[in-house]
Amino acid sequence: MLGADITEIDLIKIALSVVCGSIIGFEREYKNKSAGLRTMILICLGATVFTMVSQKAGDFSDDRIAANIITGIGFIGAGVIFKDGLSISGLTTASVIWVTASLGMAIGIGHFTLSIILTGLIIVVLSLFSWLEMLMDYFYTRKIFNITFKDDCITGLIDLEALIKGYNLKYKRLKLTKHGSKMHAVMEVGGKKKTLSRFNEQLVELHFVQDVLLT
Repeated sequence: MLGADITEIDLIKIALSVVCGSIIGFEREYKNKSAGLRTMILICLGATVFTMVSQKAGDFSDDRIAANIITGIGFIGAGVIFKDGLSISGLTTASVIWVTASLGMAIGIGHFTLSIILTGLIIVVLSLFSWLEMLMDYFYTRKIFNITFKDDCITGLIDLEALIKGYNLKYKRLKLTKHGSKMHAVMEVGGKKKTLSRFNEQLVELHFVQDVLLT
């Protein structure tokens, strides 16, 4: 025993939370994500410590403190999600933050085996499933095209849709607007990655297209 307030098991919980947070953080750091090594360590450690404190503070309800941990993590996760037009980024990072907090809480209540298994599952999902997503994108992927036409004539849009069909690509018109004498279209186009790349190369060469932004 180290004392009345801290025990060997408490130190084990703190050390394990740092190790598990580091493993997840290294993966995020390697992929150059906004929430990297230090962030994941601190999130896992913080959730562990709060859970430990909730168990030692007899005047408070354990589930109430756990609920507040989840609420606080929600604010952190929301801070890494960004919306740019029709595209959204940061959802995976926010999800990793959320599950890392749950990992820290599991360590805090002493479920060491569960925590180690969960850490391994998180790494498998982030690494192996990322490779599977790349493989799926090879056979079918979707892109958002923000296209500005040189004039407001609908003929250009009709010709563009005919070109998409000629490549055997699937498409969906998301938005169509006019700004002054120019027309702007937002289209979601899906198909094989190589075919989509060839279509994009020809798209920028069309005489009636002024500008193309791909997201």
